[in-house]
Amino acid sequence: MINSNEFSALRNRFKRDADLFMQTTATSDEDEKSEEEKDWKPLPRINKHSVFWIAASAGVTYYVDFFHVVLESDEIKSWWFNVGLTLLGICLTLAMFCIVYLEWFKGIQHYDQEYPAIPPVTTAAFLAASCSFNIALWPVWSFFTPIILFTQFMGVVMFISLLG
Repeated sequence: MINSNEFSALRNRFKRDADLFMQTTATSDEDEKSEEEKDWKPLPRINKHSVFWIAASAGVTYYVDFFHVVLESDEIKSWWFNVGLTLLGICLTLAMFCIVYLEWFKGIQHYDQEYPAIPPVTTAAFLAASCSFNIALWPVWSFFTPIILFTQFMGVVMFISLLG
């Protein structure tokens, strides 16, 4: 059996070794970060990629007369379209809650750690909304529907990235 003196000596030895290990790890991480920070340059806000998707989205919107079709076409399955709008509203509401309330007002940068259910719920709502919109608009554009909606999505995402 180990007596208390031997046990405390063993514990102190492991504690010393752990402190030494943590110091060497911290100094090597700082050296790596400083070299990475020297090489890191922020990407320009306007680049070929974002310009392409915004132009493609504008072209698709004009070419397929997107807003006229969505507002006035009788071929759209309205139930699926309304479900898609509701799910998209939930997704945007959760995004605004995270960005405006949690990040701006409460100052929480890592809201996914504070509220771990928000990212999967938002992702599920967005995927279900995209499926609903594809089902609703399929009678109008047939197999071009996913391509049109994906192009619109990418154009909006790239446009928002230019704003922020």
